[in-house]
Amino acid sequence: MKKKVDGKATTKFFLLLALIVAICYILIKGVTIGVYDIGNIGDHFNYGLDLTGGVNVVLQAEATDDSDITDEKMTATVAALKNRVDSLGVSEATVSLQGDTRIRVSIPSIQNQQEALDMIGKTAQLEFIDPNGDVILTGEDVIDSEAVNQTSSSGIEEPVVTLEFNEEGTELFAAATKEFQGEVIKIQLDGEDISTPVVNAEITTGEAVIEGMEDLDEAGELAELIRGGALPVKLTPLEVTTVGPTLGQDSLSKSILGGTIGIIAVLVFMLLVYRGLGLIADIGLVIFIILDLLTMEAMNVTLTLPGIAGLILTIGMAVDANVIIFERIKEETQSGKTIKAAIESGFKRAMTTIIDANVTTLIAGFVLFFLGSGSVQGFAVTLVMGIIISLFTAIVVTRHIIKLALSTNLFNSPNFFGIKEV
Repeated sequence: MKKKVDGKATTKFFLLLALIVAICYILIKGVTIGVYDIGNIGDHFNYGLDLTGGVNVVLQAEATDDSDITDEKMTATVAALKNRVDSLGVSEATVSLQGDTRIRVSIPSIQNQQEALDMIGKTAQLEFIDPNGDVILTGEDVIDSEAVNQTSSSGIEEPVVTLEFNEEGTELFAAATKEFQGEVIKIQLDGEDISTPVVNAEITTGEAVIEGMEDLDEAGELAELIRGGALPVKLTPLEVTTVGPTLGQDSLSKSILGGTIGIIAVLVFMLLVYRGLGLIADIGLVIFIILDLLTMEAMNVTLTLPGIAGLILTIGMAVDANVIIFERIKEETQSGKTIKAAIESGFKRAMTTIIDANVTTLIAGFVLFFLGSGSVQGFAVTLVMGIIISLFTAIVVTRHIIKLALSTNLFNSPNFFGIKEV
């Protein structure tokens, strides 16, 4: 006997479809509502150098005669270079360690290699400025700087930044602190104030302390900037490559085209093989893509070619979970269960296999992220995010859509779900 159509459930089901279609339209085309202009999703992404064009530079750090290369100095160098490119307003530039003695700098939207080298090729300039605007000493006179907790005269422990000067710097700083007691001596990095301490007394020991830090993290950041300005590490360009804007745009266009063809092929395959279940899987897959794109945009992920590859790979993995579930459902119906009971049992039986497969891939993704660099990390980020979201859509979203479809009483035929009656 044919069951009566459930109007409430049917309304919910078609409202869900309408909502998905509306969101897809907004993400693809954009929409203007009053004073609000919501552009398409592609306008909100940050794109890597391989998609926008720019210059990629690998720098080799070399020790000087009186100083070796250490992890601390390499970290300080990265911080100094980041400060340099950020202060110049370079959009989405990335600076990262590559191995133990190399630094990779990627600067989008710059095509002139010499301009890029001029921008990053020298160590950040650290200067101590007196109240008259004259330079007292520079980063070359600073031997070291550390963030430590120090007990004040009142017995309170507070974070401070210590400074240690060389012989010439000690004499210059002693003279300045004697002359400008009670006044401010600015500490500038590349012309920007990073600290404005007040001189409390003449300092002749070659060691000084900057007080007034809110916490040890703030003190650590300041000490790192000071060390970066005084870093005795020579940087030599080892590799300089340029990606033209035309090549980058062409790569982006082909990636989008390839991804679109792949998604359409998957949607059609699921529909032909699994019929009604395939249709529901397609709806779940579209929801997965929407959630994945919105999550990447919200997390300000920089999209690269490897990142797009990771996104497309997770789409295939999302479908793989549905295939496992649907095959389990078919097995349950062949044992004589009703469609509703088969679906419930099929999801339960498929969970272990799906979770095992995705957890092993997640482990590989985390390894790539923590041990890799640059484009490898970009691939790992989209892969890990996609796997987590695909698990949610396959296990939770698809299941609820199937239940909603069944509750409408519009799709109760086994043939609709691609299931042969026993």
